[in-house]
Amino acid sequence: MKILISNDDGYLAPGINALASALAPIAEIVVVAPDSNRSGASNSLSLDRPLSVQQAANGFYFVNGTPSDCVHVALTALLDERPDLVVSGINNGPNMGDDTLYSGTVAAATEGYLFGIPAIAFSQGAYGWEHIDDAARHARDIIQRYYETLPRPYLLNVNIPNRPYDQLNQVVATRLGRRHQSEPVIKARDPRGRDIYWIGPPGACKDAGEGTDFHACANGSTSITPLQIDLTHSTQLNALAKALA
Repeated sequence: MKILISNDDGYLAPGINALASALAPIAEIVVVAPDSNRSGASNSLSLDRPLSVQQAANGFYFVNGTPSDCVHVALTALLDERPDLVVSGINNGPNMGDDTLYSGTVAAATEGYLFGIPAIAFSQGAYGWEHIDDAARHARDIIQRYYETLPRPYLLNVNIPNRPYDQLNQVVATRLGRRHQSEPVIKARDPRGRDIYWIGPPGACKDAGEGTDFHACANGSTSITPLQIDLTHSTQLNALAKALA
């Protein structure tokens, strides 16, 4: 198996290093990741400047761009063969509910999916990298167990609780939960007295009931949510057509 690995925390992040170490025994891996933290980059591509690619001492490639840039460059310029799977993460903290719209981790996997390649985004359920090696081992188990079983291509969003490996024994299929609207921006001043604004924290959970990714992780289960790209609001399509007529 050939696996392309990327992330949004950057090529030096513990999550991508743990994931690469866990997957190296079962696959031929190539790591192409951002040169620095690009959390919240979503699916953006850098169209206003050229990108550079460098290689670190450990063989990882790093790009001065977004997670989507990394996967796009890898698939269209760096790799001689298409990978069998694109894997993103492991992210420092969760990507659940509405967060998936902003997530660079999910975006890297989505870029692979747009090229027709099965793709999985992995995140930890809490910040801080606790039990990251256990999460990486669990991610490998998920790939080995489910890689061949789903119709292709597929795009999966996986959130793994920060727990020891022997406690990661419950995996559930979930839908995305929902959050309340984000908290307001935080206004401050820079050293020159100019106003600056920090994006506020995400809103609290609004829909975290049974069956959601929020509920699964809160109860110690690994959440796997299948994602799709079609944003068409199908239930409004007929109403719009009638209005336009």
